[in-house]
Amino acid sequence: MPKIIVLMGAPGAGKGTQARLLQERLNLPQISTGDMFRALKEAQTPLADEVRVLMAAGRLVPDDVTIRVVREGTSQPDCSNGYILDGFPRTPAQAEMLEELAKEQGNTIQAIEIRVPEELLSKRMTGRRNCPVCGEIYNIYFRPPRTDNVCDLHPEAQLVHRADDEPGTVVARLTTYEQQTRPLLDHYQTAKGLFVVDGSRQPEEIYKDIEGVVASDK
Repeated sequence: MPKIIVLMGAPGAGKGTQARLLQERLNLPQISTGDMFRALKEAQTPLADEVRVLMAAGRLVPDDVTIRVVREGTSQPDCSNGYILDGFPRTPAQAEMLEELAKEQGNTIQAIEIRVPEELLSKRMTGRRNCPVCGEIYNIYFRPPRTDNVCDLHPEAQLVHRADDEPGTVVARLTTYEQQTRPLLDHYQTAKGLFVVDGSRQPEEIYKDIEGVVASDK
């Protein structure tokens, strides 16, 4: 039975890396609710019109409209063998709506949390530096450049420390994640549908565990 993969984890846990690997190796499309809402801005459908009115009024898109957007976006042929959800669900109420959608589509849901200790998450984010020329990513704790704050490939380029990776911002992001996502994690844990993977390891080791549970009949 096809699976809907719900990847969860704090900022810096590596969700994007694992979603990319699943997409490349298992041919599972990554469905981003953010991308779908952006696409609706240009679409000419009744649903797109409804969403545009809500957004123009500065109102949050209610859960019942969001699940209709997800249903429409996942009804495409490339999702017939399962897909990865990015940005949905965010609440237990949305998770219940997703369960109904999964039944309609003949899918099962596999929730996977990539769990990383907060101290390591903090170092991953606060230590990140990006090359403004080629986009190469370094980390002063785990993968420093050969010359301090200079790209190995472009020695004329000073590395950039993004505002999102400043210590104060990182603490706020992790706190917000814990407050907003804990109820959802508890929901899946109670339903015995949460698979927890150790995200402190190398990406390939993490992927091996995730691929195993995606390929299983559970």
